[in-house]
Amino acid sequence: MGLSDNVPAALFPGEVRNLGLEKQGIANNGEPATMNVLPSSSPSSLPTEPYDTTMIPPQDELQLSSPFSLRSSWPALAEAFRLTVKRAIDFSGALVGLLLLTPVMLAVAVLIRLDSPGPIFFRQLRRGHRGRLFWVIKFRTMVVDAEKKLDELETKNESAGGVLFKIKHDPRVTPLGRFLRKSSLDELPQLINILRGEMSVVGPRPLQLRDSELLQSLNPEGYRRRLQVMPGLTGPWQVGGRSGVDYARMVELDVHYAQNWTILGDLWIIVRTFFAVIFGRGAC
Repeated sequence: MGLSDNVPAALFPGEVRNLGLEKQGIANNGEPATMNVLPSSSPSSLPTEPYDTTMIPPQDELQLSSPFSLRSSWPALAEAFRLTVKRAIDFSGALVGLLLLTPVMLAVAVLIRLDSPGPIFFRQLRRGHRGRLFWVIKFRTMVVDAEKKLDELETKNESAGGVLFKIKHDPRVTPLGRFLRKSSLDELPQLINILRGEMSVVGPRPLQLRDSELLQSLNPEGYRRRLQVMPGLTGPWQVGGRSGVDYARMVELDVHYAQNWTILGDLWIIVRTFFAVIFGRGAC
């Protein structure tokens, strides 16, 4: 099946912390002081899609104010407890999800191998909490040379404002890839990102670098505020319309979440996500 060349090491027991990304210079603890996100010069078996990462931007971590500053000890402790609970839910949920969904992920891996030539997984640099760069992992849904075709498709971008790149009938997406995207099965490998502490179950979706840079130039304040929390596997944008929502509304939803999130609110978003996936609302 060819899984040995393409499946990240983190899919196997005891290897979650490695994922092969240390070869790219990313420290296990994810702290910016020790992170070096420059990729190695050796070619990766996982293609990037659809952003060219040969020129990696600097690790310009945002200097956001601490959520505990200028507060009394009780609110600070309450906030710390809330974040601890959120992380516990993230870790336990991702771990249980991986255990339960392993048969599904193996089946998807086989189908991808049979559907089109190329690796099963791909990774792509995204901006996470406070602007930290990390490698997001997904099932491959596009042809292997999708990145090279991006420039010629820019004029066909259907997303209002041009920040997000969306084409309803993107010619680069494989037949199986359309189903994986509509069902959101292509996102399942990001459970590994959650275990590594790079993502949360619920939060603003991490943007690819192309989209992130455009958003920063058009709306610096919105760009900064949506990075105040950990990016999520699902979030307000997914349950609010996904591809049917333009970037301005996406930023509005993400900023509102970043400033007002609660544990109960996260659980409600997770419930709404199941309905959004079942009915394929806003998928592209």
